Amino acid sequence: MTLEAHVTQGPLTTEAGAPVADNQNSETAGAGGPVLVQDQLLLEKLAHFNRERIPERVVHARGAGAYGTFTLTRDVSRWTRAAFLSEVGKRTETFLRFSTVAGNLGSADAVRDPRGFALKFYTEEGNYDLVGNNTPVFFIKDAIKFPDFIHTQKRDPYTGSQEADNVWDFWGLSPESTHQVTWLFGDRGIPASYRHVNGYGSHTYQWNNAAGEVFWVKYHFKTDQGIRNLTTEEAVRLSGVDPDSHQRDLREAIERGDFPSWTVQVQIMPAAEAATYRFNPFDLTKVWPHEDYPPVEIGRLELNRNPQNVFAEVEQSVFSPAHFVPGVGPSPDKMLQGRLFAYGDAHRYRVGINAGHLPVNRPHATEARTHARDGALYDGRHDGAKNYEPNSFGGPVQTDRPLWQAVPVDGHTGNSAAPAHAEDDDFVQAGDLYRLMSEDEKERLIANLAGFIAKVSRDDIAERAVRNFRLADGDFGKRLDAAVQALRG
Repeated sequence: MTLEAHVTQGPLTTEAGAPVADNQNSETAGAGGPVLVQDQLLLEKLAHFNRERIPERVVHARGAGAYGTFTLTRDVSRWTRAAFLSEVGKRTETFLRFSTVAGNLGSADAVRDPRGFALKFYTEEGNYDLVGNNTPVFFIKDAIKFPDFIHTQKRDPYTGSQEADNVWDFWGLSPESTHQVTWLFGDRGIPASYRHVNGYGSHTYQWNNAAGEVFWVKYHFKTDQGIRNLTTEEAVRLSGVDPDSHQRDLREAIERGDFPSWTVQVQIMPAAEAATYRFNPFDLTKVWPHEDYPPVEIGRLELNRNPQNVFAEVEQSVFSPAHFVPGVGPSPDKMLQGRLFAYGDAHRYRVGINAGHLPVNRPHATEARTHARDGALYDGRHDGAKNYEPNSFGGPVQTDRPLWQAVPVDGHTGNSAAPAHAEDDDFVQAGDLYRLMSEDEKERLIANLAGFIAKVSRDDIAERAVRNFRLADGDFGKRLDAAVQALRG
């Protein structure tokens, strides 16, 4: 594939545009003397090189991305007034970033870890970001626990390595993680490629229609390539032979015209049903069973264009679940509420206050009209326009129509757990998932879990970890306990 050239032919220049006479030899005091500080090309190149990287993402550091299109295939105007969902056949440009969660930027792709599925829709009403994973649930249900959880997945401050003790100590003391851990150590824990995973919005979001009616929704992106996974043994080998396997597979598929696609579905719950639903519909550790709210197919997502520069378009891409458009909004999901702040704040630190000006991040189908000015790398786009509102100089004005509908709240302020619903507990859905598996799938799940639990140094941590799975399903716990004991001697 021939990449489009963006640097014109002609003399090599400095960053200021002056021609470079010699790019092979630095300037010295005589043929064998020391280098001179007046060699500004040398200093410019070294100074730029020292600053070429920005801090990697704390989570989702390792990733790949591609551009594509979302095509609406079903009329959904009865549920949402979002313009990009307004007409069957309407196409919206997108950018999708896949990632692993816990590993550093230089880690391998083929590891047991959730896969991030962060999707940006470049709509005519502004960018809409849907930031999810390849699993429909997560390890925790409240964002106040997120820093603690991620600390257990990252390197221990004393050993400098990921420690089984930390991972299982936290999971064992956080029973709500049992459902997601069952997903993670099952067959889907190590995808064969990014093209062969489903994507999920995971959280519950609000849709609201032109009449002001509210619906709660969950997004599902079902891979048209089919689910494909790796065994632990296959992943270990592939990680050593080709640590860039997922990134390479995605890029090469698009280069040869084998465009990956996903069928897009939503589950839709009328707002009035949320309070009495058998599970808390805003609990990120739970799914809505399909028999309760069958998925409705609404569109197709296709990836068909690779980035031309990975750093500029993948590393510097930013996503925030706070980027809504009219007709779409948040829910009382406590994890989502924390992410509404945390994602944008992370990118303001990592990429900079003007990250939204970069081509991959700025709106493509409309124009951002704000009064925000200045900061590092501000491009002067506002010229001499006034930087306040209201003003009488023709500046942009508010619409007086919120993007989403208000929802009623009551009670007292305080540190409260989310309300429990009739069938809420931390184990029921993990047990349901286990019982859906074939015998072969159960055996692999137990082997994967036992191999990791057996690495902990303390018996009480191992026993607590097994206990959570026993509470999910008696057979699950009994078999896992026997497998752990066999490995621990």
